[in-house]
Amino acid sequence: MTDYREQIKSYLAYEQATLAALDIESINQALNVLEGAYERGSTVYIFGNGGSSATASHYQNDFNKGVSETLEKKFDFRCLNDNIATVMAVANDIGFEEVFRYQLRGHLKAGDVVMAISGSGNSANVVLAAEYAKEQGNEVIGITGYNGGKLRKLCDVSLHAPINSMQVTEDIHMIFDHLMMSVMCKSLAGIDHCKE
Repeated sequence: MTDYREQIKSYLAYEQATLAALDIESINQALNVLEGAYERGSTVYIFGNGGSSATASHYQNDFNKGVSETLEKKFDFRCLNDNIATVMAVANDIGFEEVFRYQLRGHLKAGDVVMAISGSGNSANVVLAAEYAKEQGNEVIGITGYNGGKLRKLCDVSLHAPINSMQVTEDIHMIFDHLMMSVMCKSLAGIDHCKE
């Protein structure tokens, strides 16, 4: 039997150190942006590549169902990864770099919010969509790791995992989701624990 205990401890230590280094003020800002979108009835568009696409879909579920379940008024999250036919058609006919920006064009309205997820912060399709949202005057929440790349520099609110590990970065991105979901459940619905 292989003894992995030291490697397990090392991974958990990276996780704990990253959690301790998170910018609480930025999380507070992101919560306020999302609460503003909720109050206005605005749409929150969210997207990412690879593991971040699954994270984006998870955020949509947690806010549209989890937080909204007991509320008369609902959050309106839209994950741009979830219609695979649209994603593949845009990738095939126009180019993979356009899969998110294309979907925002003609749909993004004043007051809508964009949540762009990229571990490196440099995914071309994510950055192009975030740049487009900024050009239209919409707020962008960037969710990144490593040094944050281009996305961290251009976003209005930065949810950043300060570590050079994609695995820990993606763990932290899900912690942002569940943390914000929990806070919104308490704030808007008056309950301690939402169902997903």
